[in-house]
Amino acid sequence: AESLHSSIGLLGISAGSLLLAVHFYSFPRAAPLIPSTALGVLLLILSALLAYTGVRRSLGNASLFLSLCLTISVFWCGYGVVFILGGQGVLKDAGDFRNALVPGLVTFTLALLIIAAVGFLCGEVVLAMIASAVSLASAHEVAVLYSTAFGSSAVACNYMVICLVGGYFALGRILYFLSKEKIALPGTDLAKKTHEQIQSASGSMNRFAVTGLILNMLSASVFGCRLLDVTGQLFIGQVPWLWAAGIYQIGVCILSYRAMDVLMATFFGFTSILKFAGGYCLLYPIWQPEEPSFPTPFLVVFSILFAVLALFLALKSPVDGLYLLFYVAYCIALACRPKGFFEGGPQGVGVAIFVASAVMTLVHLYNVKASAKIPTGRGAMKALLARSSFLKLREGADLHTPYLGYSKYADAEVLGYACSVLASFAVTRTGDPQAPLATVVIPWVVVAGGILKLLGGSVAFARGKTLESSAFILYAVMWIIWGLTRYGGLYGTTRSFHTAVGIIAFMLFNGFIVFCTLFLNIAWFFYSLTFFLIAISFLLDAIHALPAGYDVAATLIFGLVSFYCFLSALFSSTFEGSCLPMGRPIVQLSGVGGGTTKCLHLPARKASSVKRIADILKNGGTCGIPTDTVYVLVAACNRPDAVEKAHQSKRQAQDRPMSLWISSLKQLEPAKHLFTPLLWDFMEAAWPSPISLVVPRGEWVDFLGMRDSAKYVGTPQSVAIRIPDCSVTTHLIDLVGPIVVTSANPTGEADTTHHNQVYAKLGNKVDAVLCDGPSPENIASTVVDCTKIDSGNIGFFRVGIIPKSQVKSVLILFLKL
Repeated sequence: AESLHSSIGLLGISAGSLLLAVHFYSFPRAAPLIPSTALGVLLLILSALLAYTGVRRSLGNASLFLSLCLTISVFWCGYGVVFILGGQGVLKDAGDFRNALVPGLVTFTLALLIIAAVGFLCGEVVLAMIASAVSLASAHEVAVLYSTAFGSSAVACNYMVICLVGGYFALGRILYFLSKEKIALPGTDLAKKTHEQIQSASGSMNRFAVTGLILNMLSASVFGCRLLDVTGQLFIGQVPWLWAAGIYQIGVCILSYRAMDVLMATFFGFTSILKFAGGYCLLYPIWQPEEPSFPTPFLVVFSILFAVLALFLALKSPVDGLYLLFYVAYCIALACRPKGFFEGGPQGVGVAIFVASAVMTLVHLYNVKASAKIPTGRGAMKALLARSSFLKLREGADLHTPYLGYSKYADAEVLGYACSVLASFAVTRTGDPQAPLATVVIPWVVVAGGILKLLGGSVAFARGKTLESSAFILYAVMWIIWGLTRYGGLYGTTRSFHTAVGIIAFMLFNGFIVFCTLFLNIAWFFYSLTFFLIAISFLLDAIHALPAGYDVAATLIFGLVSFYCFLSALFSSTFEGSCLPMGRPIVQLSGVGGGTTKCLHLPARKASSVKRIADILKNGGTCGIPTDTVYVLVAACNRPDAVEKAHQSKRQAQDRPMSLWISSLKQLEPAKHLFTPLLWDFMEAAWPSPISLVVPRGEWVDFLGMRDSAKYVGTPQSVAIRIPDCSVTTHLIDLVGPIVVTSANPTGEADTTHHNQVYAKLGNKVDAVLCDGPSPENIASTVVDCTKIDSGNIGFFRVGIIPKSQVKSVLILFLKL
């Protein structure tokens, strides 16, 4: 599959290069062979394909291929939209076309040159050749735009080289894949490098950061080129670069959470806001002639958030922390200049960001690929904090493991709280009802408070935080609707009863969230409660009864509470202990949050997790584990105290006794003579499967080492025994020995079909949960009465996933023999 994804990526680059080669060869003609609009659409399709293959290939060890695919994908995305604008007549003349293209071409000339240099240094010759050819093509195109003396043939030749090289290596990879590694064209063996290991648990290697840094170069280039007079104006033709960078930056933010890098993911989320805001400002001439003004309080708060994030990131890598200080200066420059992006101060800082981002791109990409690293100070702060008794950095494989279950994403609550801070301070600027678009508020509220908060809510849901995700998503929808309504001029100076009704509906939902947070913690209670104040200000404004200053006070209170939550989440994700605690639940309940101790939740996909569960069982613990049907509660047979604990925690009914599970009939081999031949053959034929066989109780029970725990298993006359058809469960039994099993729910309740339900139903009565997500089946095992099997009769205590007919057909087969 990895070879196939590499081939698709290389073929996509070759196809796009062929289109551009044809375009530039026909460039001198009055009518190009490929119309601009059609070329732009095709480039957009290919950019989506490259983004897909880059992300899919990133699951392997292919950081340079990932960076190349995503970089060219962003390039062709913005490039394609510019061609579409040109084809639709939005770009009037050659000057507009030059001003629109140059910022992107300059960025990707340098970015691809960096990728090529690292590729040559690290032995990735194929990818380096492609990157260098695209870089040269972009540089030649810049020259053509400023001087027709250069001609477009050089650009076309570079793209033809890419097409031929990429096509050759893609063909080699396809042959390698189809021939099952028997045929390999010379030079097409893109073998993995042994030094490039996946380090997802610690988050120390975020291969997506390189793409995020290149996107920062792109947005800085748009405004920096204007300051340096490389381009003549800022206008709609440069919006595709800014918004493409913003969209891809959100993607990099999500992928950084996948790489378990909370701080860089938060940083990329912040920078995506600036990119969308920059593009939004360049659209202003469409609806008003004057340049917009910027809300100063928001930008000051934004600079503070960047500064706090820089401080925490410096603990991980001082160089990365220093890089973030450029964005602190950028936000301060925007706050000091009333016209923001259009003035020289912010544009000058943008030039500095472009240079710094290029250097950081080189450092990050080289350190990911090469065995010898460029020093970034990583580990220096760790050594310094090791001497402190107050602050201790969080480390280990379980650093980002959620409390309930496991997730492929790190926690996004830091970004969620930060977006609440930004959105609340953005709306402190009261808009003019006559000219609602005169102040830049919509991108801050809609992107920060809406889109990124939706992202945080989605990640929280993926981590099993249902209440937090519901709140984030509800607040995101509210910010989006209100931001567009109030600051987009959708209802002007009129006030609507229907708007008020909608806000009341939101308030009712938030009331339910406030009630639920009573059982979560104090900080979340105040966070949801203070949002009520904002909702009330929205309601009062909708009915034209808003007291002077109330909305500013409400947003400030909510912003300060959100800022505390932001700091608390940063501290808890960086340091051990609770430096800034979120507090205990206001109302204590048994079960989740009700006790002072919490059981372990370990992912079943890890062998180390199964071993830890086995150690807990050997030491007398009880655990919830997945099976081939529903989740069950288990204890080791040779630990009577654990079996008794499981029996009591379940409030086990006498008519539903506990059963016995083994991993193989070899565990019963010493007692084989105590079973009848028919029963033994039937057990061999029936297992492993979701079929429990109730067999006569006898001396064979003593061979399993149950001793005093035997009284809790089965009845005085019989015992239910089973070999589950689940590799995780049987491996656990191999490590522990035979186990005693009962359903992981109080007697009389529905079966437990998800690992989150185990702790929710049994609370702290269970010591650990082996998490495997939803159960493969929602029906329990079939329980067969085999106490009279020698007479040819079997009964059924419970018909579960296996029907009666299937069980009887197995028995009939042996009776005929």
